[in-house]
Amino acid sequence: MRPFLKSRTTLIALAILVFISAASIAGPWFLPADFAYPGPDTLQPPSFRHLFGTDLSGRDILYRTLQGGRISLAVGLSAAGISLFIGCFVGLVAGYAGGNIDSFLMRFVDILYSVPRLIFILIFISLFSEYLKRFAFAHGWQWAVDASRILILIGSLGVIEWLTMARIVRGQVLPLKEREFVHAARALGQSTRRILALHIWPNLVAIVVVHLTLTIPAIIIDESFLSFLGLGIQPPMTSWGAQLAEGAGTLNPVHIQWWLIVFPGFALALTLLALNFLGDSLRDSLDPRSTNHRHYSEASIK
Repeated sequence: MRPFLKSRTTLIALAILVFISAASIAGPWFLPADFAYPGPDTLQPPSFRHLFGTDLSGRDILYRTLQGGRISLAVGLSAAGISLFIGCFVGLVAGYAGGNIDSFLMRFVDILYSVPRLIFILIFISLFSEYLKRFAFAHGWQWAVDASRILILIGSLGVIEWLTMARIVRGQVLPLKEREFVHAARALGQSTRRILALHIWPNLVAIVVVHLTLTIPAIIIDESFLSFLGLGIQPPMTSWGAQLAEGAGTLNPVHIQWWLIVFPGFALALTLLALNFLGDSLRDSLDPRSTNHRHYSEASIK
């Protein structure tokens, strides 16, 4: 981790992510509660009272941006976790088992790759949205009723983002299972589960972590795009993509309320940029073929 921590760009990106995450989680608690509700000050530009201005309903844009950050980051992290679990499981099984199992799983991945993402998500929402609402309402889970669209987005995005992870993990497992330490483990009578857990998986952690940091921004972009089209987060909840959609709806040639788009758009762009820098730095730090990695390894040996 020394080259990772030595990079000034990495530390700046990490600090930005920590600041945005902390502000999104705790920020609304330090703002007046009435900022979350419609008020008389509609479409007000930035001022001392409303630092980011107000929207068409008189709600504070700063408050809404922080709330949108909660949902966008939560969707990105949760869906990335689902894709991590499914992708690693399928990749490990396909790569280690080989043969017909590998062929079947990879052809299944190819079929899913051929389905457009937007169509898949629309089908997913149509099939499960109303069912989830009825199920949650029948069991008295009001929070699930209110957050049903968020749960559907997390599930659908997590289910479609695991394909690349599965291919990457499978590609790494294929040469690993032919290494001497794996053959020695088989000769000692170790079970397949033990070999995968103790010998194969530890050699995959680096590449999986790197790809995970690049999957999160991809999911956040997908969620923002869907919310911008009106297929994602629904009012009164909001996300950065939903805010951009609301801001775009108020644009006209006479009056341009720039603050409706600039501030949530800047928060989204800054988060994605920091995540991509973090992923690049992790790749350089954890890849043993990296120049920086070799430099610090040689220095530690000396």
